[in-house]
Amino acid sequence: MVKSINFVVLGRQETASEFGKKGTETDICLYDRKDSDIIKTWITPKGFPEKIQPLFQAINLAEFVIFHVDKLDKFTGEQIVALDSLKKEKGILSHTYDVDESKLQMMIKGTVVEKYLIVEHDKIKEEMDKIEPQTIEGNTEMVVDHCFDVKGVGTVILGKVTVGTVKQYDNLKLYPAGLDVLIKSIQMHDDPVSESICPARVGLAVKGPKPDEVGRGDVITTEGNLDIKNEIELNFQKNQFFKGDISEGQGCLVSVGLQIKAAKFSSIAPVKLSFEKPIAVKKGQIAVILKPESTTIRILGSGSIV
Repeated sequence: MVKSINFVVLGRQETASEFGKKGTETDICLYDRKDSDIIKTWITPKGFPEKIQPLFQAINLAEFVIFHVDKLDKFTGEQIVALDSLKKEKGILSHTYDVDESKLQMMIKGTVVEKYLIVEHDKIKEEMDKIEPQTIEGNTEMVVDHCFDVKGVGTVILGKVTVGTVKQYDNLKLYPAGLDVLIKSIQMHDDPVSESICPARVGLAVKGPKPDEVGRGDVITTEGNLDIKNEIELNFQKNQFFKGDISEGQGCLVSVGLQIKAAKFSSIAPVKLSFEKPIAVKKGQIAVILKPESTTIRILGSGSIV
């Protein structure tokens, strides 16, 4: 069976073009390449730094991080905080010659990025090639990142299998809407396959939902595998660099997986968030609270769902 590895490329995003061929491109951009029986994908948050949302969605699509730092500014700081918030502990760190290494070390001190393998830029590919694919077994789960209508095919969903295996003719559910989904066919790297194992990137032709009923962050899984909630409670930790106050009734965006949804603080101690539209979650998942309109840092804090 074909195996998969997914990397997020941060800092100098153009680095991704050195590794794979450009594919899907919206506010996140995907590059891929097939090496014998392994498909490698590199994801960049093309819409960042203008928007904070693509940064979290790109990171959440990857198991491994390539962080090629080309400047030390507040956006580099946001990327470090984002990686730390999401506990992305496996990565490769590199920087351009004009970056002050001692300042970079100060910025990453005490974060997950401090644990990354530090290499020269020309050694990134060599180190990437040593990384082995890893899978997570369990009930089928796939997160959606793009969806569109294809003439003669119908609804096509692109995304990543995050747990277990997706098989042709599986009957699954699309959450949080709860719609029935029949998997008509599966493609990986433009080749038809009968099944795909986590963490494969796949294209699914499906019967059931129409494209306008599918959104980025939706999850295709077995019935009852997720909780559909209008309020969540967090073991919350405020980002030390966010200097603003938090108050009941205050609005924000909440990032869980690839879902990014509008919410309000319904309680401060403990931190509870109420949503305008339902969100699909699991206990223990990391939720990150964002303030996109902030002129300083846009990451308010994070915590695991209670």
